[in-house]
Amino acid sequence: MAASFPSPVLLCDIGGTNVRLSMAIEPGKPLTKPIRLHTADYPGLAEAIEAGLPQLPARPRSVIACGAGPVVERSLKLTNAPWLMQGADIAAALKLDQGLLLNDFEAQALALPAIQPEWTLPIGAVPPAHGARLILGPGTGLGIGALLDVDGLFVPVSSEACHIDFGPANADEEVFWPHVEPVLGRVTTESLMSGSGLARLHRARIASKGEPRPEVDGPAVVSQALADRGSEAAKTCAIFWRLIARFAGDMAITFIAKGGVTLAGGVLPHMVEFLDVAAFRTAFERKAPVDRLPKSIAVRLLLEPDAVLAGMAAIAAAPEKYALDYAARGWV
Repeated sequence: MAASFPSPVLLCDIGGTNVRLSMAIEPGKPLTKPIRLHTADYPGLAEAIEAGLPQLPARPRSVIACGAGPVVERSLKLTNAPWLMQGADIAAALKLDQGLLLNDFEAQALALPAIQPEWTLPIGAVPPAHGARLILGPGTGLGIGALLDVDGLFVPVSSEACHIDFGPANADEEVFWPHVEPVLGRVTTESLMSGSGLARLHRARIASKGEPRPEVDGPAVVSQALADRGSEAAKTCAIFWRLIARFAGDMAITFIAKGGVTLAGGVLPHMVEFLDVAAFRTAFERKAPVDRLPKSIAVRLLLEPDAVLAGMAAIAAAPEKYALDYAARGWV
């Protein structure tokens, strides 16, 4: 049986760096302008919500929250911040009627039906077809999720493919790959395709040329690239897009994502100037002997940062459309 989420519903998108709060006063009504808070400023979600309440039009009766980390029924431990969220405790602290925790890219996958065409940039001219839909993207970490449509229900599929090993695929990558700094002893997809991964990639490229590793973070690499399109930083951004394309193609054939691939996260929208569509499609489609499959799969870049909030509002408005175990995961 589907849960009921009494209004007003507070929608929370929680990352390792930021928390975004928006409220659905009533189903179908426009959401309030998101409030942005710093995750590190609060010991947990309940405290962050209390801090944001003066900027909201009402106290929430329900909360739907997504976070970057694995969900176990009513709890979620953030991967990139020291928050352990226990739904029942949050509900008691805020006197809620109901609540739900989602993995961030589980929520991103569930939000796919709510995405408006004007929020996206197509990468290539391949139209979407019916089938599994995939969403992935770099931010503080790397998220991957899929969405199936089964007997009229939206079924999310979570993934921890952000932690699989990742290696070079051509001679150019083999030059700098030995210089990539391992994370916990490994080079994984997330260790290169994330905000910190962009900086790690840049340092490896510079070190491979016999030069000192620059002390930069991901935003600094993008800023340098935008300031000088002929710089090494710009070349790093172009290679980053190629790695994303290669990995997105791998995930597309893994899920047979004929419904299309959506690229999301907080990094790629700031790097659109370095997207070479033809080069992206080549890397995405180079999957012999099954290259006919990725050639038939649409890819788009999501430019609207608050799409996941709209997706969670859709869940609150019609929870019966989503195949979620509300009995095990509902907070009340």
